[in-house]
Amino acid sequence: MPHERPDAKELIEAVSEFLSEKVVPNLPGQGGFHARVAANGLTIALRELEQGPALTAAEQVRLQSILGHKGEATDLNVELVEQIRAGDLPADRSELLAHLRATVRDKLLVANPKYLLPEDRPDPS
Repeated sequence: MPHERPDAKELIEAVSEFLSEKVVPNLPGQGGFHARVAANGLTIALRELEQGPALTAAEQVRLQSILGHKGEATDLNVELVEQIRAGDLPADRSELLAHLRATVRDKLLVANPKYLLPEDRPDPS
């Protein structure tokens, strides 16, 4: 049963901030590096909690449109890969390419938004 406060988001933010601001600056060498990796991992986990469900839902809609039927995103991805490998996709692949670009963008939104082109970054407001 979830507690009211602090919630998972607040806990992750607090630990990430603690590692970044208090631990990393005070640990030399490999210890500081490992603390930075841990802080970055928490930041990725936070973005996954915040954005993951909406990004997965959008991916599912795109996959259903490409494949022409409903299904779960994971299953549809497997089917898409099989169709790509078999060369069974329609000659007009514009929808597929748009989906692949959107999927990569969405994955970078979670993993590391700094790698996105400026025009693909979310509005900071």
